[in-house]
Amino acid sequence: VAEVGIAAHWQYKEGGYGEKSYAEKLSWLRQMIEWQKDARDPDEFMENLKIDLFTDEVFVFTPKGDVKSLRSGSTPIDFAYSIHSAIGNRMIGAKVNGRIVTLEYELKNGDIIEIITSGGSNGPSRDWLKIAKTSQARNKINQWFKKEKREENVEHGKIAFDKEIRKNGLTMNQAIKSEYIETLLKKYNFHNIEDVFAAIALGGITVAKVVTRLKEEYRKSLPPEEQTHMLIDQIEKENKRKSKTLPDSGVVVKGIDNCLVRISRCCNPVPGDEIVGYITRGRGVSVHRKDCSNIRNTVIDGDARLIEVYWYKSVSTNVSYLAEITLKAHDRSGLIVEITNAIGESRIPLRAINARTSKDMSVLMQMTLEISNTDQLDRIIAKMSRIKDVFEISRNK
Repeated sequence: VAEVGIAAHWQYKEGGYGEKSYAEKLSWLRQMIEWQKDARDPDEFMENLKIDLFTDEVFVFTPKGDVKSLRSGSTPIDFAYSIHSAIGNRMIGAKVNGRIVTLEYELKNGDIIEIITSGGSNGPSRDWLKIAKTSQARNKINQWFKKEKREENVEHGKIAFDKEIRKNGLTMNQAIKSEYIETLLKKYNFHNIEDVFAAIALGGITVAKVVTRLKEEYRKSLPPEEQTHMLIDQIEKENKRKSKTLPDSGVVVKGIDNCLVRISRCCNPVPGDEIVGYITRGRGVSVHRKDCSNIRNTVIDGDARLIEVYWYKSVSTNVSYLAEITLKAHDRSGLIVEITNAIGESRIPLRAINARTSKDMSVLMQMTLEISNTDQLDRIIAKMSRIKDVFEISRNK
């Protein structure tokens, strides 16, 4: 009805069915209808239609001299599929103006295009979907994969589905009960479970989305007590997963998983310090204390390389960090022994110590301690401050 209605409008406006312009427009209309049939998603079809309607055109020639109109930026792939699906599916190369070109070649006005085909071709490549510019070509390529590779796609999708199901603690029998599948098919407009598997393989829907939906249907079918247990198990598994992905540093980079994190040696931040991340070239994210002199002196406010980081709330006490402190005291016999004893009694490893005496007989000691957090550091600093003749002790920045 739509075809006849629009055709009648054109006939009325242009004065008869015999005119060439009418025939061309009717051909274009039929082409639009065919594309609509190929497109699964109506929104996708409308978006593609807008692209084809409102972009500039390029006019090229077939070897016989026929003119072909394509959207600007089109490639030999688009040209081949504009002639016939069989030409595109058997294409192995192309010539432009008598010279072989790549399939990425952008067609120009006046080009003479010859498509090289072979009966032994294995069909289009998935890479062509990234190269093709017209919705017609992409739809025809997708159509070929759906038809020719359906069995393979179904098998690949099923393998991915089974793996995801087991990862979520379910069996195939639990997940694909008829009532669950029916809900899934209605939700995503599929005809059967094989369509779902094929769509997973083709990237039309993610396997995680499918399994999450089925898992929710399965959970709702359980008694209330079992539903609660299932939710608790899910939360515990998620917490375990997060703990496994926790960096050895105990620092989490906001918005980025499994990121290389390095504790900066210039300020040696430890849990309890306010910290900031700085994106480095080739060395991941370096973590600094917010009061680090290097950050204050070298990084401009608003620097895009600054990134939000934070200590993981459950940092293990087995994870240790280095902290450097400076101690000043009046020199006397036995002072260093008392200081090292205080550190040993607190069961804090002393990794390095350097002491020197000035002309005014005061001692300057630089120490590197291995600690778990700022509370532990504050306690050892307070303990050493009570030692006789120690008059100043501070943490290095």
